[in-house]
Amino acid sequence: MARKRRVLMAKPGLDGHDRGARIVSMGLRDAGYEVIYTGRRVTPAQIVSAAIQEDVDLIGLSILSGAHMTLFGKTLDLLSEQGAGDIPVFGGGIIPPDDAIKLKKMGVKEIFGPGTSLPAIVAALEQHLPPANGG
Repeated sequence: MARKRRVLMAKPGLDGHDRGARIVSMGLRDAGYEVIYTGRRVTPAQIVSAAIQEDVDLIGLSILSGAHMTLFGKTLDLLSEQGAGDIPVFGGGIIPPDDAIKLKKMGVKEIFGPGTSLPAIVAALEQHLPPANGG
């Protein structure tokens, strides 16, 4: 039996609003993922450390504070420095369309805005993972 897909969900920076991250976490759990939620106000270094320790398949970042370019960039840089640059990163929150394009060019796999349905998020994430049987 294949292990459940593991996703680390985090709220980097000083933003304390985590309702969206918790809803996405529950939706991913209901879709069969094992979700590790770091909570609010974590640093990119804490996110990367937890992702490596937990051997996750994906990292999800939720940002509403406007610091997405800095926090996503630092997280991606640290993943690369730690030899974990192959872990797909996705994000959500209040991210302007132009910044979403820039983040994707930096290596973020998907950006989900407010109102994105949970089935759409799950379907998009599945595109960035190898087959569930580990093949």
